[in-house]
Amino acid sequence: MPPLQNRGRAIYGQSQWLTADQEMAERQKRNREMSVAGGEAAPPASELNARNRILAAAEAEFAVEGYGGASLRRIAEKADVPLGLLPYHFKTKRGIYRAIFEARSPAIVEQRRNGLAIARLERDPARRLELILRALLVPMLSLRGQEEKNLFGLLLAREVSDPQSFERGIIPDIFDPIARTVIEELQSLWPERSKASIHWAYQTVIGVMVYFMADTGRIARLSEGVSDPRNVEDTLQHLIPLLLHGLAKPQDGH
Repeated sequence: MPPLQNRGRAIYGQSQWLTADQEMAERQKRNREMSVAGGEAAPPASELNARNRILAAAEAEFAVEGYGGASLRRIAEKADVPLGLLPYHFKTKRGIYRAIFEARSPAIVEQRRNGLAIARLERDPARRLELILRALLVPMLSLRGQEEKNLFGLLLAREVSDPQSFERGIIPDIFDPIARTVIEELQSLWPERSKASIHWAYQTVIGVMVYFMADTGRIARLSEGVSDPRNVEDTLQHLIPLLLHGLAKPQDGH
């Protein structure tokens, strides 16, 4: 596995944003839409390719340095584009940052929705809770097992725990809607529990998930390699029983 600071260059060749065929299809689609609307044609594929390189470089930069420490100049250098091309495509630093989440997040949200749909079909309460937990955890923890997407897992963990994240609006806009859906599923599962109890349960699961997403090797180091969050299925086999046990009964007074 390449060091974090080098991964920006290492992953440009992988199809994490758009392939050449996808770029062409996207450009043709946008041209048709603009033609109907009477607007200008979409940019050529070379511009879309440059945009993808910027996103890949920015993802690595933000994941390693955080939003405040990230440098637009370093992003341009890693993407091998002129610095002026960044505001051309994204306007601002925040625009680049948000574009990463807008590109990555829909698949995660969709996986969670699909997982919750499966959970609703389960009548056994214990099994249903396990399926809800899997719907919540699997899409995010799976990023640890995908080298080309692990950076986004680190980036999302940073954003969730950043005191200034609310100002950027990414978590409220992109992830709060599906979070409310998960909470509604827990309320349906536990109608006898208080609102506070259910929200504490949800936040506990999120806290565990974020910790494992943000891990940079400490867990494997302390366990001498026995426990490694990059092994997603092994991680789930240990985490889910612990969470199920902890969430099985509400705390006194709730």
